[in-house]
Amino acid sequence: MSKAFTKESDEGSDDDELALPALPAGGKNYITPAGYARLRDELLDLIDNERPKVVDAVHWAASNGDRSENGDYLYGKKRLREIDRRIRFLTKRLEIAEVVDPSLHAGSDQVFFGATVVYVDDEGVERTITIMGIDEADSRASQVSWISPVARALLKARVGDEVQLPTPGGVRSLEVVAVQYPPRGSEEAR
Repeated sequence: MSKAFTKESDEGSDDDELALPALPAGGKNYITPAGYARLRDELLDLIDNERPKVVDAVHWAASNGDRSENGDYLYGKKRLREIDRRIRFLTKRLEIAEVVDPSLHAGSDQVFFGATVVYVDDEGVERTITIMGIDEADSRASQVSWISPVARALLKARVGDEVQLPTPGGVRSLEVVAVQYPPRGSEEAR
């Protein structure tokens, strides 16, 4: 069917939750205090600043007459749908978020949520990762979500422990070299 014959509401209706992966069934949405604050700030910015600006632009464009060929109107309506979709997503995620302060484990040598872990794999390659919430992990910053295979393998291990990581290429051994948490009262912990 040609795109010209689809309803406007059909566009993108199935990608409501596309931005981030789904939580495991029965799992909790763990998040650090800093991650929670970032998501809350994004939500408030969308509601208080971004959405009203787009609504004003759409209202202005609609007052210009023929809406079918009005680029400002069409783009504004599309952007409004994107903003509303993101607002719904953030609202749902923040409602079920369970804030966990990793600084409570400061000084511990055991891996829990929020830990920065240095490990060596069976090929001798040393890596450093931080275990974060699913909504805040950024792989470019060496952060992994707590539901990732490597995080699940490392959780509850202690410095010196060797854990097994199942991969498509076979089982790999990881040795925990160091575990670090943000100090209590630090900006990262808030």
